[in-house]
Amino acid sequence: MKNPNIKPTTVEKVMREDDFIVSKTDLKGRITYGNRIFIEYSGYSASELLGAQHNIIRHPDMPRAVFKLLWDTIQARQECFAYVKNMAKDGSFYWVFANITPSFDASGNPLGYYSVRRKPKASAVKTMSDLYRAMLDAEARAGARDAMAASGKLLTDLLQEKGVSYEELILSI
Repeated sequence: MKNPNIKPTTVEKVMREDDFIVSKTDLKGRITYGNRIFIEYSGYSASELLGAQHNIIRHPDMPRAVFKLLWDTIQARQECFAYVKNMAKDGSFYWVFANITPSFDASGNPLGYYSVRRKPKASAVKTMSDLYRAMLDAEARAGARDAMAASGKLLTDLLQEKGVSYEELILSI
């Protein structure tokens, strides 16, 4: 579980062009594998990551509705693309362009999830930072009980206004 003693800083770690962060989780989101690039950017050791919930790297600048959409998508056996701001063990942050896919056994039963993250485009980070800030403001105005619904509505309204799906928005920026 995310450590409440870690405080976000303004220090950004920018991914290198050839970096790929790879992780695998079980069906409950517990990390079962992380490559050396994941260990490097997260600042956690392999032993700290293995068995931990993937939200150990969740940054508080990420709206709840984004993770609900992500979980709903992968639990529906579909891949999901997202721009995500993560927080390292030292409080620094790093943005990723993530592709998350469910993994299946030979009989088609879900085994867990596989995520590959790479360096995002700076213009996409700017776009998503502005959107996420607006979603977080909606969450704060709504209060804890209605936060997810409020930020989800803001996102849904934006997608309807633009006439695109979430995936189309993510892949177009």
